[in-house]
Amino acid sequence: MDQDWMEAAAARAEARLSGAGIELTLGGEPTYVPLEPEGAEWSVAADGPTKLPMARAMARAIQRRTWPGSTLIYCSGKRYEGEVNPRWALRLVTGLDGRPIAPWPVPDGEGDPLAADAAKDWLKRLGQGLGVRLHSRKLRDPLDPQRRVWAVPLTWDGQAWSSSRWELPRERRLLTRAPGPAGLRLPLEHFPATIPCQLLTLEIDAEGWSLFLPPLERRPTEVLLRAISDQARGHGSGGPLAPPEFSGLLPVDAAEGWDVLGLAADPGVLEINLPVCAGWSAYRHWIRLLHEAAAEVGMRSWKAGAGGGQEGTGGGNHLLWGGPSLERHPFFGRPAWLVGMLRYFQHHPSLGYLFSGSSVGPASQAPRPDEALGGLFDLELAYRFLEGLGGGDQRQLIGETLRHLHADRSGNNHRSEISLDKFWNPGTPAGCLGLIEFRALETLPEPDWTAAIALLWSSLAAMLLSPERRPARLRDWGSALHDRMLLPSALWHDLELVLADLAEAGLPLAAEPFQAIWRWRFPPLLHWQGDDPGEHMGLLPALEPWPLICDVPREGGFTSRFVDGSLQRFEVQSSAAFRRRFQLRLNGRPLPLGEAPLAVRYRQHRLYPCLHPGIAPHLPLVLQLMGAEVAEAGEPRQPLAQWALESAEGGWQPQAPSRVTAATAAAWQALEPGLCTVDLRLEPGTHR
Repeated sequence: MDQDWMEAAAARAEARLSGAGIELTLGGEPTYVPLEPEGAEWSVAADGPTKLPMARAMARAIQRRTWPGSTLIYCSGKRYEGEVNPRWALRLVTGLDGRPIAPWPVPDGEGDPLAADAAKDWLKRLGQGLGVRLHSRKLRDPLDPQRRVWAVPLTWDGQAWSSSRWELPRERRLLTRAPGPAGLRLPLEHFPATIPCQLLTLEIDAEGWSLFLPPLERRPTEVLLRAISDQARGHGSGGPLAPPEFSGLLPVDAAEGWDVLGLAADPGVLEINLPVCAGWSAYRHWIRLLHEAAAEVGMRSWKAGAGGGQEGTGGGNHLLWGGPSLERHPFFGRPAWLVGMLRYFQHHPSLGYLFSGSSVGPASQAPRPDEALGGLFDLELAYRFLEGLGGGDQRQLIGETLRHLHADRSGNNHRSEISLDKFWNPGTPAGCLGLIEFRALETLPEPDWTAAIALLWSSLAAMLLSPERRPARLRDWGSALHDRMLLPSALWHDLELVLADLAEAGLPLAAEPFQAIWRWRFPPLLHWQGDDPGEHMGLLPALEPWPLICDVPREGGFTSRFVDGSLQRFEVQSSAAFRRRFQLRLNGRPLPLGEAPLAVRYRQHRLYPCLHPGIAPHLPLVLQLMGAEVAEAGEPRQPLAQWALESAEGGWQPQAPSRVTAATAAAWQALEPGLCTVDLRLEPGTHR
């Protein structure tokens, strides 16, 4: 695809934003899986034996492409109920000017390992470089007697470094039996309360050497990293040292002077947290770079779906908006602009459904606010209040007003189509970053598709700077939201309206990448073409909002959220010429073809636990193509063609036609007038 139009479109959008004094930054969280995923860590579990090595390989591939000499640090990540240890997160860090904080004298994979018998001398020379005598305490590892560990109290008081002795009886000089780096396994319950609990930990084993950094602010951490790098240039009579594996806690003020890219363990996927991107071009650069790095190490941004197709990784590809700093944040002083965007997204379900994964609706990871609330009153009240606010910094009111409404039905304000849990919430860690997170986005196989979606978002932000282009009030979708607006044809029509709005506003975008995404998202299940080119019929997969069932107790004393994913839906598309000459029968009953969209909901399998366990699966489904005269003649006829869906994996397969013996069977009907979906769970005669 020619990318000149994308650059030009981005320039138009960013010119409008900058003309209004707005600097809109972008971030992202794309997710990746191996080409051949094996193990629970690539299906349901957050971690497993292959994920951390894969993450390290990915980090090295990224380093080689964009940040040579950057520092990779193993950190503790989030901790979740039911998981014994916190999840790990790798942080790749470099200076804001692109120059490494502490370049290593040799590339990764080169240099000599630090030998255990040279450790004390190396620590002595490190102390000399810092201007302090280091006092080390040697510890033993009960899990690996061959591992050598030294813990060094090391503190920066703002003026100078200091190191204290750790008096510890020999029988207590043991690491704990928990997994992870030695710096997380120190017997700190015996550390003196009079000394700041800041330790540098040196660890040497058969695989190499590692350093656990003490918890410090950014500037002293930089000084320490440079001193470590300096001492690696030569050790004794040997050559440069091989880079160690760094571990530790990222300084809380890291964002003030570092660019940070994260690699995190998430259920079933490896999540990448992009550094802050000053504009769309930087965002596209990173998405393309990650695509190349993933291919190098045997990863990709999609996985194989049922029937040999493709689908997203399931881990999402969230897009984030923010500002260059809290002082220059674009949304704090423009609540009406923010509300205009929230209203516009509510008016256009394609923005929340078309680019998402297979799980949508109230029980998904990204429900629309009107889905979660079940009504519009409180949402409309909040939006009107924010629109009426005057100038000045309104971050507190914006955050406190919206975070209770942009949440799922359980009150989780992270699970929302447009999440503001990191906007301004002083009560939670990392809650005051000024971030708006668009979560109804899935990973895609082509990096420029992902870039096109980010360009669409930026263009909408620019368009909605004009108050006259903002919707005046929310739209009550009613039953149409989960009926018609989850069908492929309706989603594409809705996105065409969005593109038309942008074109009218002087911000045109080419439809091609979005058409490609739509085709990838909804690949044909079946297609039939008559002798006349105008006579055609087809089936496309449609979205289905799977219901949430009650919490299920799990081992370890916690509960899990489950949805009943047994329901599937497909859309039946037919031309007017087809409908004049032909009829479709599903399981012996006519489908009510017409100009309005038509879909069929059926139960694919019966899971446990599930809703309505007494309703059996509907497979096989048999679809028959009949001449239109069947309905009038009232007598058996031979189908012109016949297909059957035996299983989800097999897809619709042609069959030898079987004679229709119930020509007068009642046609399938929707549950209510005006709805597009017939539901096979309803028995004949109950459609009212």
